[in-house]
Amino acid sequence: MALLPPTSSPSGPGRPLSGRGLQLRAKVPGIVHASIDELDTIHGSREVVMVRVGRTEQAGALSPRDGETIAEAARAALAERLPVVVELSSTGADIGEGLAALHGWGLAAKALSDCSGVVPTVMAVDGPAVSGPALLLGIADHVVMTREAYAFVSGPHMVREFTGVPIDKAELGGSGSHARHTGVASMVVDDAEAARATVAALFDFLPSHNDELPPRIPTDDPADRPTPEAGDVIPATPTGSYDVRTVIRALADDGEVLETKAAWAANLVTAFGSIDGRPVGFVANQPCALAGTLDIPASQKGARFVAFCDAFNIPLVTLVDTPGFYPGKDLEWRGMIRHGAQMAFAYARATVPRVNVTLRKSYGGAYIVMDSKRMGNDLAFAWPSAEIAVMGAKGAVEILHRRATPEERGELERAYEARLLNPYIAAERGFIDAVIEPDDTRRQLAAALAVLEDKRERLQPRAHDNTPL
Repeated sequence: MALLPPTSSPSGPGRPLSGRGLQLRAKVPGIVHASIDELDTIHGSREVVMVRVGRTEQAGALSPRDGETIAEAARAALAERLPVVVELSSTGADIGEGLAALHGWGLAAKALSDCSGVVPTVMAVDGPAVSGPALLLGIADHVVMTREAYAFVSGPHMVREFTGVPIDKAELGGSGSHARHTGVASMVVDDAEAARATVAALFDFLPSHNDELPPRIPTDDPADRPTPEAGDVIPATPTGSYDVRTVIRALADDGEVLETKAAWAANLVTAFGSIDGRPVGFVANQPCALAGTLDIPASQKGARFVAFCDAFNIPLVTLVDTPGFYPGKDLEWRGMIRHGAQMAFAYARATVPRVNVTLRKSYGGAYIVMDSKRMGNDLAFAWPSAEIAVMGAKGAVEILHRRATPEERGELERAYEARLLNPYIAAERGFIDAVIEPDDTRRQLAAALAVLEDKRERLQPRAHDNTPL
């Protein structure tokens, strides 16, 4: 790999992130420009491998040389243990180059796949990402899209030819579709400048590679700050709704979090934040969307986020308030078993510090997959309002006492709640380590993360596990 000082500004979109960049394959013609550069974040600068795929020539069509440049940049990232940042705008492989262009794209896909789990890969899309380049978005750890960006494997013309259904680019693969329906977009922002700022904000929580801990984030927020607002948001009624992001912001340093995939699978919240300066990944059921139940998209979203945090040594804080899996024939036929298992599998193999807090309800199979004690978490807390059981009192009584009168059922439900639906029973049986007050939650989490900071697990050697897909 030859490193050359920059002789001129890249012709692709955007501007250099610093003047100290070292270009890769600087004299190779094409629309892809790669360099080792510095990314300015809120809390300092980070060295990254920057790849800019421009559309100023040939509408961003990738030649074989362009694919080779992307692959060389990814290999440089592995060699130097640096994150990869790709600014992408491409209409696909250059048709005029024939099969050789596809070969170049294949080289890029292979090299970026090799980076997975070793160095973070983040892509920012401001324009088209069509055909092969669109699939690169699926390889990336996180994708930031501008509102005008779009991505699809098969375009509107092909869809119309095959299905007879007319559709435009925005509906088929616009950033809104990828934010709400596919989960490809981690964040959607207004323009290219906002995309760069969002990528920079993301790297405040990430290490440069998998053998490094995330950087501590400076904060004046006391680790023992009381958090009564976290408990105040919980409704008095068991079926009442609330926004769990209020709880997350109460626990995080300075109330600052960076949520990912907010519009997709809104019944599960995934976000980066910090507690006492330590970056963490929050995973939380969202009661104001589908009552916090888990369905297929939520299971996929949670599994992917947990796996990412585990790959890059980011501790996990799981906030639980779920009545179970969302029921339905359609979900079962679409593979609820396989996708629900993804969530359990991701937690079960995670070796980072894992702390669980049950806020209110934790029922059935969803109790297991939300990082329960028997899934191997390090510490499990519960608020006094928590209900941990196979199911709620009403459902249990309907199954066990079908012939009871309404008056008898009411009495049986109250007895069931008193006997089983409280966290002290779970604590007595070892499923909960401690019952804590809501206003003491931040202090307890900070203490737990400090104790677990040096946690290390020895893994059995194997080629790789067989993730349920």
